[in-house]
Amino acid sequence: INHSTMDADHSHHHHHTMAPPTTSGHDHGGGGGEGEHEGHGGMVMTFYFGYNNVELLFTGLLINSPGEMVGACIGVFLLAVLYEGLKMGRETLLRRSQSTSTHKTVGQRMLSPAHFLQTLLHIVQVVVSYFLMLVFMTYNAYLCIAVAAGAGMGYFLFSWRKAVVVDITEHCH
Repeated sequence: INHSTMDADHSHHHHHTMAPPTTSGHDHGGGGGEGEHEGHGGMVMTFYFGYNNVELLFTGLLINSPGEMVGACIGVFLLAVLYEGLKMGRETLLRRSQSTSTHKTVGQRMLSPAHFLQTLLHIVQVVVSYFLMLVFMTYNAYLCIAVAAGAGMGYFLFSWRKAVVVDITEHCH
């Protein structure tokens, strides 16, 4: 009998402890009164088609008309294309610098202008990739399609070279 009352006691107690974490966790997720006010209740967690009050990356960047949405989509599309081009461009640069730096020491290679350029491009690539991820996380279907289409177009434009290069090296193995 003692055991069952303990169980009942435990489950009853468990309900009490469940409530506070969910509310505090909610506040943390930007859901509380403050967060809703900031995002104009824009914490949407499902895909939707719309162009009213869509916040894009920055607080001031609100989309409120079809024209603005088209502009935003073109911008996002180009950003995704740029991202793919950047990835391929970095690979090409890396291949070039590797072929010329075979006789250099690690120190010389690390402090070479080519490596500094690679580092800079890497930072740009990371920032752009996070921007694209954040755009996708607006859950706005138009913007998500623009990201996907831009990535596809970028890959189409820039990766044919990579495909050829990979093909050649595969025969060497």
